[in-house]
This record gives sequence, C-alpha cells and structure tokens, in this order.
Amino acid sequence: MILYPEKKLAQLVLQTCLVNQITDVVISPGSRNAPLIIGFVNHPDFETYQIVDERSAGFFALGIAQQKQKPVALLCTSGSALLNYYPAIAEAFYSHIPLVILSTDRPAKMIDIGDGQTIRQENVFHNHILFSANLKEFEGLDETTYEKENKRLLKKALDLVIQQSGPVHINIPFDEPLYKLTEKLIDFDLASSLPISNDPLQGETPLKVEELQVFANIWNKADRKLVLIGSSFPDELIQKQIDHLIKDPSVLIMTETISNLHHEKLICSIDQLITPLNEMEFEKLRPEILLTFGGMVVSKRIKQFIREFKPEYHWHIDKWNAPNTYFCLDHHFKVTPQLFFSQFFFLTKQKTSTYQKTWLDVKSKRLQKHQNYMDLVPYSDLSVFDTLLDSLPINSHLQLANSSVVRYAQLFQLNETVRVYCNRGTSGIDGSTSTAVGAATVYKGQTVFITGDISFFYDSNALWNNYVPNSFRIVLINNGGGGIFRILPGPKNTKALSFFETPHQLTAEQLCKMHGMEYLVAKNKVDLNKVLTSFFDQSAKPKLLEVFTPTEHNDQVLTKYFEQL
Repeated sequence: MILYPEKKLAQLVLQTCLVNQITDVVISPGSRNAPLIIGFVNHPDFETYQIVDERSAGFFALGIAQQKQKPVALLCTSGSALLNYYPAIAEAFYSHIPLVILSTDRPAKMIDIGDGQTIRQENVFHNHILFSANLKEFEGLDETTYEKENKRLLKKALDLVIQQSGPVHINIPFDEPLYKLTEKLIDFDLASSLPISNDPLQGETPLKVEELQVFANIWNKADRKLVLIGSSFPDELIQKQIDHLIKDPSVLIMTETISNLHHEKLICSIDQLITPLNEMEFEKLRPEILLTFGGMVVSKRIKQFIREFKPEYHWHIDKWNAPNTYFCLDHHFKVTPQLFFSQFFFLTKQKTSTYQKTWLDVKSKRLQKHQNYMDLVPYSDLSVFDTLLDSLPINSHLQLANSSVVRYAQLFQLNETVRVYCNRGTSGIDGSTSTAVGAATVYKGQTVFITGDISFFYDSNALWNNYVPNSFRIVLINNGGGGIFRILPGPKNTKALSFFETPHQLTAEQLCKMHGMEYLVAKNKVDLNKVLTSFFDQSAKPKLLEVFTPTEHNDQVLTKYFEQL
C-alpha cells in the first residue's frame, strides 16, 4: 500500500514530475517540505537521495544530472535553506545542466510578519534561472482556477528545463497540517512535456541552406581557420565530425582537456603551444575565421590572444546562447554543433594551406620540450599531475576541481578512454567534491576526483551522505594553501599574500576516519608511485590519497616549465 500526502498541491507536483520523467530527487530534511518528502519517498518510481547540507545537495544533484543528461529535482524546506542552492543553480545556468528546484514555503500571508523560518522566496534566483513558478495552495479557494494556473506554471517550468537544459525554480506554499496521509491518488489528467532524449538532433529545425551557403563561401576562401572548442560532454557524433574537419589543411583545431575530444592533430594543450610565442608568431597564428562551440574556455592566454589579434570573422555555434567572449562575434548559429556540421560539410571544400601543418610542427617541438622537462622536473604539483594523469584507469571518469587543478590538467594528454568533467560554468571551487560524488553515484565505472586542498576543505560536507561508492577515489593535492595565487603575477606583490592563498596546516586524515574512507598519504615521488600501484584497485571503502607538495617551489617549477618551452 502506497501512502500519499493528503495535500492536493503536493500530489500535483509529484505527478507532474512523474509524467515528465523527472524521477531523481535529492532531498534535504525539513518540516515545511514534509508533504513532498512523503510523496517522493513512498512512491516506487522515484529514486530519492537524502543530503543534509543544501549547498552540497545542489551540487550533488548537478553531478547526477551531468551524467544522466536529464533533469534532477532538488527539494528543501522554507527559509534560508533555499539560498544555499544558489551556487549550484548558477553553475547549472551557465553549464546548461537541467535542475528542478522545488522549494516549499509558508503561505503568502505568513511572509514578512515575523513568523519563523520565512524569507521572500518568490523569484529569488531571477538572475540565474530559466523560469520561476510561484504556485498557490488551492484547498478552500477557487480550486478549479488555482489548479488550472498551477498546472500551467508547472508545465511551462518543466517544458523549459527539458527544452533549454538549465535550472528552473518552483516555489510551493503549504499551510499546516503538513503530515496528513491518504491512500487516494488524485487524477489530475496531466499532459507531459516533450519527451526527454539524449539525441541532440531531436526536435531541431535545420538552418536554411541558402543562408548557410553565404558562410560556406567565406569559409571555402579562407586559408587560416581556427576552431576553438570549450567544455563539452562526450559525444560520438561530434568526435566523428571533428575527425572529418581536421582533414582540411587550412583548419587548426584547439581543444581543452574538458572538451572530451581526441585526435593526434588537435592542439589539446593550448597554453603549452602559445605561451612562448612572440608578436610576429601571434600574427601568423591569427585566423581569418574563428569558429567556436562548447562551454567555457579555461585558457586565459587564448582569450588574450584572440582579443588582441582579432579574426576577420567569429562565428559561434550553440543552440541557446552566444557569449561574446573575444569581443568580435559576427554570427550565432542557433543550432547544436552536431546539426551545424551535418549541414555545413555538404557546402564546404578543403583548401590548400600550410596553416595546420605549421602549428602542428610547433606542437611537436613543444611536446618534445615538455617531455624533456618532465624527465628532470623536481617533485612538485607539476610532477604529481604528470604521474597521476598517466596512472588513470581505462574508461574511468575524471572529475576536476577548479583553480590550479584544471589548469595543470590542461598541460597533459590523457588516455582517450578517460572522460573529463569540471564545473566551468562559474568556475567556482565551492561544490567540486559534491558534484564528483553525485556523478560517482550513477556512473557504474570508476570515478576519480582530483582536487586542491582549499577546494576540498571548503566542500568537505560532500562526504556527509550514504551514497559514496566504494570505487570512488579522491586525490587531494595539499600544497598548504591556494597555490594558484602564487602562480598569478599580482598577489605576491601586495604584502597580503596570506589573505589570498589562505595558508593552513590541515590534513584530511580525520575527515576520512569520520566518513569511513580509507586514507593514504604521499610526500614524495617514491611514496606516490608506491601508493598508485594499488590505489585504483577494488576495495571495501572509498579511498582518499593526500599528496603533500612543496608550497614554496610549485610556482617556480611551473614558471620554469613555460620558460623551457
């Protein structure tokens, strides 16, 4: 026997989620959200997770949605609990990850009168949300009118979360009593939104061929075409299209580690290639056409280059938006890259050019110098990344924290079977661990999370749940503070460096004991190589490897690395 909440509004929300295939729900405890907790937990078609800390819960849900590529719901009680979702909502907004925020509230008459646990919840995320639906409880009122309006708002919210792949907020007021149960399920006669599909071409309208031909004509005449690809989810069709595109000798393709694209002719370590260039060389690299797609780009150097050495044309491909990152955007193709290339290739032809070969020759020289340096590099953050990334298991998922971690990873070529993820929508350190844990709960293989110390300790509540799989591995690189602030040119000269890098003496050993994780440590190359021989093996507990590196030397090693290139 299934017990449902007696409240009609709770049943309406529950059934609307179900008919739209939103069946993963991350719940934070509370009382005002009791009707929906009862409904989601007791219904056999929902997969529910309990995460106490709402900030961690938001990123945990984001990790699940990242892997499943379908909406995940978040449920919290009223008051300040809701505000803790904001960092994850902003990340989902800029990374196009579908989240459904279900916040429960007191009735409107109870707001701003001094009642407990109340804030102004309506439209609280208006700057970073696709849509806000503010429902009304309809018991004792004009039920037909309120039911119809609530259905409309719910449908609009869930249509958008599916169609535009981002966060929506549904605010749901409940008056007391909150815990009454019933065996009766109300029939609301609900229509579903568009079916959820991982096919990027489904439902898309092709571009007009005659309009696309104008751009193809420009493309066919250009000798220097640079394709720059930001953060992207793994996609077989895009990979095949890139394999075809790279055959054109006038096309140079630059990617990043988190693009999840591979080919021997890709420039996959952008900073490695362009950092040593002089002004004359930059001029030779300047493209006539810049074609971009994917999410945020990590490399600051490529942004600086394109902003200074502007192309004649910049075209961006994205179904939803086109940020003018390089201040030279000419055209936005409002389709997925998969559809764009499926049409564009029929209109283009290869162009004789030395552009690609010239820069692939430079890449080859950089790789040799890179290897020469890594053969002699002293123990440091850089040498640790070299060892770690080379040891990743086949078909593993790599989750990267932000700040220096993702930047170090950009300097190395990874095994093609490894899939890489990072919260680059807002590039914050606040939820990297929680995202990795959420992703690890649904990926059947092994998830490896590499993080810095500040990022890890900031989000330590990520381990406060019952869902961390035994296969999960954390590599914590502890350099005693925010190491990136020693790499950046400004902070050292301010006489306030300690307030930027936040030096500390913390270790993760006690956290691991508290959360039932196996703790390992490495303080030098010998330790690291020894631990890694069995670190990824099956185990009865998840594992954390804390790698201590020299705070005072990491920045010097990295600076010398770029000098040697």
